[in-house]
Amino acid sequence: MSSNCTVESSTVESSDRVTLRARVFKPNGDSKGNLAIVLVHPYSVLGGCQGLLRGIAAGLANNGYMAVTFDMRGVGRSTGRPSLTGFAEVNDVISVCKWVCENLSVNRIVLVGSSAGAPIAGSAVDQVEQVIGFVSIGYPFGLMASILFGRHHKSILESPKPKLFVMGTRDGFTSVKQLKDKLRSASGCVQTHLIEGASHFQMEGPAFDAQMVELIVGFADSL
Repeated sequence: MSSNCTVESSTVESSDRVTLRARVFKPNGDSKGNLAIVLVHPYSVLGGCQGLLRGIAAGLANNGYMAVTFDMRGVGRSTGRPSLTGFAEVNDVISVCKWVCENLSVNRIVLVGSSAGAPIAGSAVDQVEQVIGFVSIGYPFGLMASILFGRHHKSILESPKPKLFVMGTRDGFTSVKQLKDKLRSASGCVQTHLIEGASHFQMEGPAFDAQMVELIVGFADSL
């Protein structure tokens, strides 16, 4: 871990009394004011956890942005049970965002979702007034993934808030054509960034952390 940030552990109580374990990555140098970046980890059922986002969170803090990761219900030391479709977890995202605003002197949030964390975060975007933008890393728009997450699509596609969709061109869950077809109907300012030759699970690995940080920082700086 680079020494340019401080990591603090916290607990967040969700509105349905689930206790969520969170980590706050604070810049040691100049902070970019009242904006925090909240990161939502990949699919809990397949082993997703906040630890997968540690490298990105530290990189964001090194760039002056406070970053927050957390384990959704039933993951790590968070209580409760994970759901198959991610709808219970939307509540977790909303609760963490509200906690961030109330406890960290923040009034603007960028929500970042990785893999299945993207549809879950996307469903929370318009339910938190302070969320001003959304970044998806590998949103699972494809046919098979839509059996689980299809009911989340409408929320983010109809949101007027700025959106950035980052995807590898060899993503096994969503083809480039499926991504473009879905985003054609999206509201508001929509950006895409395709990473040539990258697969879905490669993008979740530490080799891409620096590139993800650069893209998220660029997006946050533009808001």
